[in-house]
Amino acid sequence: MDLHRALYTTRMMRRMRPDPVPLEAQCRILDAAIRAPNGGNAQRWHFLAVDDLALKQQLAELYRECTEREYAEFAAGTLAHTLHDPDEHAESLRRIMASAQYFIDHFTEIPLLIFVFSIDDHGGANIYPAIWSLLLAARAEGIGGVLTTVLRYEEEQVTQMLGVPTEAGWRMNAMLALGYPRGRWGVASDRHPVHRVASRNRWGEYFGATVDRPLWNDDNADA
Repeated sequence: MDLHRALYTTRMMRRMRPDPVPLEAQCRILDAAIRAPNGGNAQRWHFLAVDDLALKQQLAELYRECTEREYAEFAAGTLAHTLHDPDEHAESLRRIMASAQYFIDHFTEIPLLIFVFSIDDHGGANIYPAIWSLLLAARAEGIGGVLTTVLRYEEEQVTQMLGVPTEAGWRMNAMLALGYPRGRWGVASDRHPVHRVASRNRWGEYFGATVDRPLWNDDNADA
């Protein structure tokens, strides 16, 4: 797959078919992930694949509870504040919320969960390049994915369920859900352009160019 196609069309896919992800594809995806750059080549990461139905059922209930806690924090304004006019993004937010609810309701149908762990990874500088490589590799396989950190509210319970040796310093960074998507790939069209989110030499100074449309596009980007 062309690199720019992968970069421009990889997006969060929360609606997935229940079809299993072949082990061979899982191997290729994770093999790409571990080629990511990391400080000192320490490779302080671990990827735990979960496809057991009983385990997914337990995680599904936890995920629902954690999502409710996160929504409550958003509503109270204690988790994050929007930088944009809510009315301007109302439709986009509605679609995201509907997609998130579908994900919750169909959690046990997700064919593959990958929990990502690391040790002493300050700010995620080592693990997040690997996570993004994983998602790009999945895109090349025609497999969609979504990254979530919602289960952080119950990290201790999750790590106990998964048998993680936290006493050795392992911490959960994220959960990735992977599966063949029900939706279409495509270039995200609702992004603020480069010249609105980038500066040069000093915050707020003109970046030096106006980019008023995606610089890569393909009417057949769902290939």
